[in-house]
Order: sequence, then structure tokens, then C-alpha cells
Amino acid sequence: MANPERPSPLLEIITADYQNFPHNQTYSIYAEDVFFKDPMTEFRGLAQYQKMIQFMTTWFKDSQLDLQGIEQEGDRIKTQWILSWTTPLPWQPRITISGHTEMILNQEDKVISHIDVWDCSPWSVLQQHFVI
Repeated sequence: MANPERPSPLLEIITADYQNFPHNQTYSIYAEDVFFKDPMTEFRGLAQYQKMIQFMTTWFKDSQLDLQGIEQEGDRIKTQWILSWTTPLPWQPRITISGHTEMILNQEDKVISHIDVWDCSPWSVLQQHFVI
């Protein structure tokens, strides 16, 4: 487990990326063939990961990714978070998803697997768009 007084450089980078999300992400911490999965999508490759973040930058307004916790044990990092954004619909719904991320590192400390687990269903996220 990381020293609670002084996080590892990788944990510091991830923490900063959450604070800046979705802008100025540190893609260099990801392996070229990184595997990504969440309840809506699954793919492999850093280029696809960058496209997904660009999509979020373009279509999700006022995105905020609040880090609730982060810990590392060996080659695994787990974060707890709350993601929120405003969808650019005429009534501007504010969407919120809580969940956690499980990352696995290779021997070079690059993220080779990034799996997001939501505390709600994709259906409940869709429903948030229609609560006025």
C-alpha cells in the first residue's frame, strides 16, 4: 500500500488527472494496448481511450470527476469517484454517476487495464436525463 503521507508519483498523477478531468489528461501513464471497460463500452488501445475522453470533452459540459479515495496495492490501483456533467439538451440535465475504477499496472508502471464499475445501471443514468 502507498505511504499515506506521501503518495507515489503515479498516484499523484492520477489524482491530478481527476482534478483536471477531462482536460490535460496524462496519457503517458497508459500502455499503448490499454484495455478499457465500463458498463457502456469496451475496447483496447490508447488511441481509442483518447477518443473517448475527447468525446466526453465535446459532448459533456461542465464535467467534474471528484476523487473520493485512491489506494495502491502492488500492481493494482483502485479509485472511488463521483462523475458529474451537464448534458447539452435544452433542459440542461445534471447527470451524476458514482463508482470505482480498478487499474492494473505492467512492470513499467503503465496502466494496462482500466475498468470502471458504476454504482448504478446505465438505465438509471439515462433516466436522469429526463428528470426535470
